Amino acid sequence: MSGNTELLNFVYQNSQMGMESLSQLLEIAEDEEFRSCMEKQLDKYREFHNEAKRLLQERGHNEKSLGMFDKLKTYLMINMQTMSDKSTSHLAQMLIEGSSMGVTNALQDLRKYEDADTEILRLMRKLYKFEEKNVETYKAFL
Repeated sequence: MSGNTELLNFVYQNSQMGMESLSQLLEIAEDEEFRSCMEKQLDKYREFHNEAKRLLQERGHNEKSLGMFDKLKTYLMINMQTMSDKSTSHLAQMLIEGSSMGVTNALQDLRKYEDADTEILRLMRKLYKFEEKNVETYKAFL
């Protein structure tokens, strides 16, 4: 698989994980301001998801979705972590941890595939900055 395809699939899977996690957390969260932030983030993940899919298809590649095991693992992890603490602060902490992981992985991939297509690198940098912004946004809810 080429670096371009790897990067696009990273964006695709990262946004898919974000969409699934946020959808599940939106069912739990009660604070309206916090929910509003999550809904905006969810919309942005949808944009990244659709853009990565479009770019993959334009290049003749199929998107590589998260595996069923990863989806189930994430679902169960969220359920376990929110079983005893559904507070806004705890949910914000979970989102910060997820976005921090996204920042780290995006930066590693940007460095690994620095010779990728300009359009794809631009999308990766946007995702990287978006994940950084998410960390800062959710700090206000700790």
